[in-house]
Amino acid sequence: MRVHTGEKPYLCKTCGKRFSRIDSLKIHQRVHTGEKPYICTCGKAFTHSRTLNAHIRNVHNNESPYLCKICGKRFSRIDSLKMHQRVHNKEKPYICKTCGKRFSRIDSLKVHQRVHTGEKPYICKICGKRFSLVTTLKKHQRVHTGEKPYICTTCGKAFAQGSNLNAHIRFVHNNEKPCLCKICGRRFSEESTLKKHQKVHTAGTRYICTTCGKAFARGSDLNKHIRFVHNKEKPYLCKICGKRFSRASALKKHQRIHNGEKSYACNV
Repeated sequence: MRVHTGEKPYLCKTCGKRFSRIDSLKIHQRVHTGEKPYICTCGKAFTHSRTLNAHIRNVHNNESPYLCKICGKRFSRIDSLKMHQRVHNKEKPYICKTCGKRFSRIDSLKVHQRVHTGEKPYICKICGKRFSLVTTLKKHQRVHTGEKPYICTTCGKAFAQGSNLNAHIRFVHNNEKPCLCKICGRRFSEESTLKKHQKVHTAGTRYICTTCGKAFARGSDLNKHIRFVHNKEKPYLCKICGKRFSRASALKKHQRIHNGEKSYACNV
């Protein structure tokens, strides 16, 4: 009867989503708990029994009788084939009632609707931060694990996200400079460097570093910047141990070590 009345008495206390049946609520809660009770003989675990059955058919029994005549991809179920064919037909029957955007799959529509509802069902168990997509949660978890699976084949530098690797390749190795100053035509690899440069065109910032684009109001400040940041000059000498520093303040902090003063870190 609840199918017709729309009644949903069962509430998920984690995200507030409601369900008409208690078993639907229990299945949904696996999204938050990460529970995967359906285990294949190969050890792989699944949230739903239907996903396990599909895995067995496709992976172990190699049962994929339904063929896409356009690309040759095979499927274990006819409904999966029909859903796939929408990619080729550009068919998008599922419409978001809020913004009108169309989707080829119902699950894609449901994920999109979180933009409007603000629903974030995926929780980081380490810090409690919530996410609307499981892929975003997995990316976030690398902050805690330190995992950096994306490696630059040119220099070996590793990144937590593929987008950061792509930016690294474009700006460091390919020397791309997509950020254009509309006033003078200079180009920069990063938006932040462009913004620093644009201060040159405003009142009071007439001196610009040709290396990094940083702007200064006085020529003396620009000269110091070039000497200490880019040329790595260290004119300040500790007469006790001979160590050198780029700033007088750093030398004074260092000298506290010799004077017996505590709890000051030395930043060279």
